[in-house]
Amino acid sequence: MKQQVWITLFSLATILLFSQCKKEEKSIVIKSPDSKIEMTFLLDKNGQPTYFVKRNEDIIIDTSKMGFEFTDMSPMEKNFKILSSIPFSQNEKWEMQWGEKREVLNIYNSTCIYLQEKSELKRRFNIYFKVYDDGIGFRYEFPEQERIKEALISKENTEFRIIGDPKCWWQPGDWDIYEHLYNTTKFSEIDALKLRNHKNLAQTTIPFNAVNTPITLKTENGFYLSFHEANLTDYAGMTLKVETNPNRFVSQLVGSKLTDYAVKRNTPFVTPWRTIQIAENAGDLIESDLIVNLNDANILGDISWFTPTKYVGIWWDMHLGTKMWDYASGRHGATTEYAKELIDFAAKNNIHGILVEGWNTGWEHWVGFEDREGIFDFVTPYPDYNLKEVVKYGRERGVELIMHHETSAAPLTYAKQMDTAYKLMESLGIHAVKTGYVGKLIPKGEYHHGQWMVNQYRKAVVEGAKHKIAINAHEPIKATGLRRTYPNIISREGLRGQEFNAWSSDGGNPPEHLSIVAYTRMLGGPIDYTPGIFNIKLDPYKKDNQVNTTLTHQLALYVVINSPIQMVPDLMEAYVNHPAFQFIRDVPVNWEQSKVLDGEIGDFIITARQDRASENWFVGAISDENPRDVTIDFSFLESGKSYLATFYKDGKNAHWNDNPTDYYIEKKKITSESKIPVHIAAGGGFAVSVVLE
Repeated sequence: MKQQVWITLFSLATILLFSQCKKEEKSIVIKSPDSKIEMTFLLDKNGQPTYFVKRNEDIIIDTSKMGFEFTDMSPMEKNFKILSSIPFSQNEKWEMQWGEKREVLNIYNSTCIYLQEKSELKRRFNIYFKVYDDGIGFRYEFPEQERIKEALISKENTEFRIIGDPKCWWQPGDWDIYEHLYNTTKFSEIDALKLRNHKNLAQTTIPFNAVNTPITLKTENGFYLSFHEANLTDYAGMTLKVETNPNRFVSQLVGSKLTDYAVKRNTPFVTPWRTIQIAENAGDLIESDLIVNLNDANILGDISWFTPTKYVGIWWDMHLGTKMWDYASGRHGATTEYAKELIDFAAKNNIHGILVEGWNTGWEHWVGFEDREGIFDFVTPYPDYNLKEVVKYGRERGVELIMHHETSAAPLTYAKQMDTAYKLMESLGIHAVKTGYVGKLIPKGEYHHGQWMVNQYRKAVVEGAKHKIAINAHEPIKATGLRRTYPNIISREGLRGQEFNAWSSDGGNPPEHLSIVAYTRMLGGPIDYTPGIFNIKLDPYKKDNQVNTTLTHQLALYVVINSPIQMVPDLMEAYVNHPAFQFIRDVPVNWEQSKVLDGEIGDFIITARQDRASENWFVGAISDENPRDVTIDFSFLESGKSYLATFYKDGKNAHWNDNPTDYYIEKKKITSESKIPVHIAAGGGFAVSVVLE
């Protein structure tokens, strides 16, 4: 409703401005509040909308075209005139109910530019720009008009002209999955098509040489850029097609085999924001609030019924093969007895959640079956699992159940059962659900990242909010900052997760994996990755697989990765009487503030976060396959106070493959003036808890 009001107000303003416009504007310049970033909009000689971006007089994005193609009418690309423009500035502060920081500053300069064709059709669209100190966002508005009642968009030709041949960290523009490893190449060397038909992916569709977003670049003159989108609402997900001569990305919307258009909308409507984060060092990309700021304000109000938490679960068991999801296997994991064991373990170790997968009927039929509609029942437990008893047992011990709903990529079945399933959760006081969408999508011809499915994901969020349920989506649509508007969007997968280490045939996730993810995928929003594996070699369960990090690297991920829910996934036996497990007991998941102390994409990252419930800080660092020596500058601590720091460090002989569990614990008194050198092993890391004395 708020979005509709916004469109209506701007459309009325447009009508008023038509009569006030005395001369045709040719170009419009918008500067960031600190004046370092400058965005220029202009019409070229053919009347086509274009823009370019500079930072400190360096051209960041060269002159790039904008326009649309449709299935039922001529393109809207050329022969435009500027009717008018409205500038606006904003300086506000808003509060995250949970997340990487409490207070967010939303400061920008903006202009809405009103365009009309000079031709007989006189069709109109508007472009709304916001320029921040950390980047820009723009989106298109199609106002209500006689010539366009319904828009069937086949292409959105938004260009991003790249300067030179920058280094890129990318994954292919897959229409069905984000679980590819990241590639590191020059722009000119991007080849997504070679990654088609990956044998370890449940579903994959790569129709073009395109990349998914967020994609991060380092330019030849040292700037860091990340391209993404914000507020993906009732629209197809955007990939970026790679074009050369000149080097540029062009928006490529995810389509459908069932229609000849990618997006169908009735006017008036707005598109998602197209975003460019701009930074002088890699860590500033992570600290940027551009994506969340480009979303609408919270419409749910207080959601204190959701509590950020760590959780245990019946998940890693399945990936190791010690237990199974389905009851008929004879190794069913989701039993009342095993759930109680996990609850007891959690209650003793400052862990307040439990996820039980495989609890409901239908798991015997979800893999290998073409017609998966109707196989899952989201309210009926298997005979050996007493749902109400598990909920009651956990609540008595301060451990809340997290529900699990695997849809098997049959979202129509899920939509039919959603109200009943969510009412059951609400009646039991269950406030979070992990959803899954594994497999080729039903109906056939739709893709996970197309408009139809974007709306299915949103339906779960909206319906969940009605029942006080938070959503952690796996096999999701990308994160685009909607957690600001719907704070019950708590986390999601959307990357190649820890489970690939347990069973993939390509060697698992390399040591550099998460030191790329932190600067790429995580820019979109929180990640449910499941860190914390202690049995690195997976002995004796998986002789041909392992986790390709050191143990302290796994500890550090609880700080490096941003998520208000973090799993403690390994088998209980791996943690019992293990001194390093103390860090997992201590580390929170909800933060007052966060800082990236140092790092480089694909090499390493050092992150510090302050607990929202205390004055304590936690530091995490991870490295790629190379050892390195770093120095922790503790100047972020409050001056004049003394702290006790507990360091969990790689041992002298630690190595991600040769000796991954070599570590030691060291305690030191520190202040804000302390600068502590630390050695990180190959594939290693360190974790530090900093407690105010």
